[in-house]
Amino acid sequence: MSRFIHQCLRPVSAVLTLGSVTGAAYAAATSPQEGTIPTGQGTTTSPPSISEAQKDGVQATQVEHIHVVGHPFNTMHAGNDMGRLPQDVMHTPQTIDVVPRELIKQQNVKSLDEALRNVPGITASVGEGAGGLNGDQFLIRGFPAQNDIYEDGLRDFGVYARDSFNYDSVNVIKGPSSQVFGNGTTGGAINVVTKTPTASDHYNVDFSGGSADYFRGTVDVNKTINDRTAFRLEGMGASNNVVGRDHVWDHRWGIAPSISFGMGTKTTVVLQVMHQTDNSVPDFGMPVVKARGSAYGRPLSEYGVPRHNFFGKQQDHNHTDDTMETLRLKHIFNRHFTFHNDLRFGEYSRNFEASKVVCRAGCVQALNSGDYGKGLVNRTTPGNSVPLPYRQNSWSFQDVASLQADFKTWSLRHQVVTGFDMEYVHDSRHQDVYAGTIPAANLLNPNPHEVTDAQARRIPGGDNPKNMPYIIGLGRKPDNHGYGFDTGIFLYDQIWLTNWASIKGGFRWDRWQSGYDITGGSDTTLDAKNRPVSNADRRFPQTKNTFNPTASLVLTPTSWQTIYFTYASSTTPTGMYVTSGAVPVRPGKNAGTVDTHPQRARLYEVGSKFSFLNDRLGATISLFRLDKDNALTTDPVSNSTINTGAQQRNQGMELSLGGMILPGWNITGTYALYDPKTSNDGGGKMHNQIQYVPHNQATLWSAYEAFAGRPWNFTIGGGLTWRQGVYLDNKNSSKVPANVDFDTVISHHFGQHWQVSLNGYNLANRLNYNTLFSGYATPAPGRTFLGRLTMDY
Repeated sequence: MSRFIHQCLRPVSAVLTLGSVTGAAYAAATSPQEGTIPTGQGTTTSPPSISEAQKDGVQATQVEHIHVVGHPFNTMHAGNDMGRLPQDVMHTPQTIDVVPRELIKQQNVKSLDEALRNVPGITASVGEGAGGLNGDQFLIRGFPAQNDIYEDGLRDFGVYARDSFNYDSVNVIKGPSSQVFGNGTTGGAINVVTKTPTASDHYNVDFSGGSADYFRGTVDVNKTINDRTAFRLEGMGASNNVVGRDHVWDHRWGIAPSISFGMGTKTTVVLQVMHQTDNSVPDFGMPVVKARGSAYGRPLSEYGVPRHNFFGKQQDHNHTDDTMETLRLKHIFNRHFTFHNDLRFGEYSRNFEASKVVCRAGCVQALNSGDYGKGLVNRTTPGNSVPLPYRQNSWSFQDVASLQADFKTWSLRHQVVTGFDMEYVHDSRHQDVYAGTIPAANLLNPNPHEVTDAQARRIPGGDNPKNMPYIIGLGRKPDNHGYGFDTGIFLYDQIWLTNWASIKGGFRWDRWQSGYDITGGSDTTLDAKNRPVSNADRRFPQTKNTFNPTASLVLTPTSWQTIYFTYASSTTPTGMYVTSGAVPVRPGKNAGTVDTHPQRARLYEVGSKFSFLNDRLGATISLFRLDKDNALTTDPVSNSTINTGAQQRNQGMELSLGGMILPGWNITGTYALYDPKTSNDGGGKMHNQIQYVPHNQATLWSAYEAFAGRPWNFTIGGGLTWRQGVYLDNKNSSKVPANVDFDTVISHHFGQHWQVSLNGYNLANRLNYNTLFSGYATPAPGRTFLGRLTMDY
């Protein structure tokens, strides 16, 4: 029995935190309950290991405090790591999915995309048009989140595939969150929590290698300089091909130094720099075609075309350089007031060239006849298709200041958070065209090397405007410049009516200014029907004031349960996605004007969160309805943004479970049931399913650690990811089948400092599609094995 109790307690980890107490203990210490936990029977108990001196935070020589969590896979007491969201996941009245550090380690997660496969309701979708493959582009609950990716609560405006080498965890905050993040966040926000210096020295080196010439190495060094200062360095280098895809590869490296000052005192400052360079081959995958006998369009690979066929050319490339410098300040005045200020600068560049292919009449005839060898797929053709090659440079600035106040007015306890948010982003894009005609690719045996350098030679779009695509209302312009400037103020107050019941309400007001200029080229051009039209430079400025309220009712009948009802709203102004690639404005009816109707979203959600078995297991359930008006879409041919006027609704249920079932046995699972409909297409006719959104989606991962501490120890685990088939357009005329992905891991510890492991992905070698377009789908990697060696001192 004593051994069983010891094993049960072993997963309970003591995590050293800096400054004041954080996470669940910090939330209890600073909450309006003044250090008590509601029990639901009218009595209260004091939380363990929280002294009055720790709560006040007035000792300049504060030492590190112990924060006890039940199990790393139970994320109910995980912090949101933002001054604007001071409480833990369990006491925040919104669905929050957390991909914890331990899950990232077990699955050997290497990118943000891989981490988010553990979260229901997220689909990878990449914009088309001149933007091409726009790095990480996700949809949350069916709505675009390309401008809703954050690191430590600040926007990451970059257009690149994010590596996870400096990730501690990933939080997905579901539903409109404009009161916290500002404009956007229709479906939710993705917030990455990065690694920062700790108060103890450690050294970690990790190497992976395996299928498709995969090689990856990371280093993590943390060094204390004195009692209050520490330095940390994260580094990464990786190179790989892709299993099941010809001629597709990725080479990247990154570095992320950081330094913390004032650890263990009232004032802490963290300075971080992150740089990532990526050089890869963009992959549009397979065009979607409706052949004879098909009820709807499907990717070519569904008709028997080999999944490994790459229809691009040898010159295709996507080179990105992205750097962010962040300064984070936290000051605890006393037990009542805490101040945060987070500042970030970002610089991003991109050089892009890709081939998006079209399956024309001859290709369809080959599919119908079964003689694929005679079929040709047209690559990007000058003058009538996009994307064309381009160069992009962007920079951004954001500063968020917030003040948290905990106080009482008579018998009512309050937690007020207020502050301001200022951000600016600027983007310049220079479009090139091809000097020659790009030859078509053979459907069955494509050869990227048949395109010569002379044919793929790039020249400025202004030198040959006839090869520029014609965009209605905008003409043929080679140079685009855009900016967005947002100033916002926010305020919300949570009022405890009793120890177990509270109401929370607030608002955010934003003034959004944006501009979009198209310049260069001749003053006249030919339209799509070869008629002469004006091609003058155009500028589209706009200013919008937005107001987004939120309200919640929060009940904590016991110390291990939270019940909530939330209403929230968000606004997405036209022209907001400055760096995302698509033309961010829709021309108005009059020349030189734009259609400035914003997208608006409203969320109604009721849910409950649980943390039981002494915090070893956490669970959530939520029911929601999310309505969106004035939905935008991007024309894949003209690359212009179209305000469809459509009303879209996604409603459903989400479930999650995570923690320790038995000693050494961890589990995490999620399920989402959605009813995604376009309730009104502007004419009141359409009731189709929203593109990219499945009716059902589920994930499961479990691992068991056997004989811990023994020389013959091992950990074995695995899981699956399932997504029902989805439509690729709002007309529901094309579709991809369901994704089913089986993964596994087995590992062994050599003493305390060395570990060897083997991860397997897509064990069934199933033809899945991870990246989706309106007319294309990219096959996911086939069966992959990666060995891993880790040294940790």
